[in-house]
Amino acid sequence: MTRPRRQLPLAAAAVLLIAGCSAAPASPADAPARPPASGNPDTIVYGHQQEPPCVYGGWVEQGYLSQQVLDNLVALDDNGEVVPWLAESWDVSPDGTTWTFTLRDGPTFSDGTPVDAPAVVANFEHWADGGNSTVQAWIGAYFTSAEVVDQRTAAVHLSAPYPRFAENVAQPYFGIQSAHALATRTDEQNCAAPVGSGPFTVTDWIRGHNIVLDRRDDYRWGPANAEHTGPAHVQRVDWRFITDPTTRTAALRSGEVDAIYDVQAFEWDDVEREGYELFHYVTGGRPQQISFNTSRGPFTDERVRKAFSYALDRESVVDSVGKGVIPYEGNGPVSRSTPGYSPAAAERYRQDRPRAAALLDDAGWRRGPDGVRYRDGQPLRVTFPYAVNRTLNQDGAAIVQALQRQAEDIGFRVELVPYPPSAATAGAYAGRDDYDLMIGYWTAYHAGILHVNWRPDRPDDPNPANSAFYADPELEKLVLQANSEPDPDRQEALYQRAQQIIADRALSIGVYTRLSTLAVAPGLDGIRQERSQGGPLFYDAHFD
Repeated sequence: MTRPRRQLPLAAAAVLLIAGCSAAPASPADAPARPPASGNPDTIVYGHQQEPPCVYGGWVEQGYLSQQVLDNLVALDDNGEVVPWLAESWDVSPDGTTWTFTLRDGPTFSDGTPVDAPAVVANFEHWADGGNSTVQAWIGAYFTSAEVVDQRTAAVHLSAPYPRFAENVAQPYFGIQSAHALATRTDEQNCAAPVGSGPFTVTDWIRGHNIVLDRRDDYRWGPANAEHTGPAHVQRVDWRFITDPTTRTAALRSGEVDAIYDVQAFEWDDVEREGYELFHYVTGGRPQQISFNTSRGPFTDERVRKAFSYALDRESVVDSVGKGVIPYEGNGPVSRSTPGYSPAAAERYRQDRPRAAALLDDAGWRRGPDGVRYRDGQPLRVTFPYAVNRTLNQDGAAIVQALQRQAEDIGFRVELVPYPPSAATAGAYAGRDDYDLMIGYWTAYHAGILHVNWRPDRPDDPNPANSAFYADPELEKLVLQANSEPDPDRQEALYQRAQQIIADRALSIGVYTRLSTLAVAPGLDGIRQERSQGGPLFYDAHFD
């Protein structure tokens, strides 16, 4: 029988694990177990929707893969608490600027080298030197150095207190690699098959088709929240890339795969009625939001940003496309599943078309005979690119297209520019002159994501995560103050003030909370979702 769903408090766990809203859903326990897709009870065949350029890196899709291969110093349990993993304990200096980790005795990397303090220090130095852009985004402004205290003790020194530092370190981007591998292998080798201490190793990668993850039989050091000790239950995970969502779901139904990622909203009820176990993880951090380019074009004018925001009925669009599965989120900077969330910021812009029209009139944009607004003979044209099957899945693309129509009803001419994942990997549409509107998300477990996304983008200190290109020293100071505040209530109040500033200036509007969804065939048990991003974990998975 399959493992029952865990119902968790949203505020405490920042996740939601729920069933679809069908009239009379069949319980997965009532559905007969079927043979494994591979025909082998020691192999799980899994269908994923995107293929990253590397197994390890700064993109969430890389985190999903690397967390099968790399272990972290700490993990997050189902209640959002930081629990031991490679580090058996840790403490913080009285001034909050030194975190000391005491490592477990015994873990080794798959190349046979020990997981010791020199290896941990080498990883922090690797990240600081540019080894992972997302790690840099999180701690680059804080990390000063790491030192070996003794073979099992590593100290990390920060420039300012960061009470939620351990939660950051639990993210898959902070997976620890073999120092020997980092020093002796090429970047390409460590990209394709990073050497970690995790329960699986990368043994084959057929680009465009699949990655094979094989079990380490000597693995004995899973995180404290794992459901068993010792090696993974299965010998192999066949991680297949199936981009098209219809093909992915058909592969599950036909028995070609045992589990799939990213279930389309309209399929949710049917898939559950058919007896598959569904996992629905609401990620914390920045939701899928639209940010306005404040450095050029019409959205340099706050009135125009507000007019666009008031023109949209985002909630009705999300409800229509999302079928009750995709949650609407009005707050641009932080989703409601994140501690420090501001409900006031979320409610700042409900659809008000007369107000939108008045703002555009005040800004000098007048209706032309074609329904488009003009000023000085120039149309109110805005460019809105989005990465198909990377930043947005098919449901997300449908939501954006519906919002385009609503904005055009008020006089905007919105040019949607869908582009493929390969272009996104190459850095397309990332510069100040490349777009007027940008949609995107950042997974996180706390509102410190505000510093990642709103730290000013300066020539001597670039911040590509600031998609609004907005610079406000006072906003930055407020977020930094929140990041270092040790009192949780005062910290949340500071984060909420920052969100309200962003909302008041119409710099970013929320659309929906990013999801990680899984459908699992009857008879496959023990798949869990990692608690900072919702990626699947196969260490505890097994067939009944």
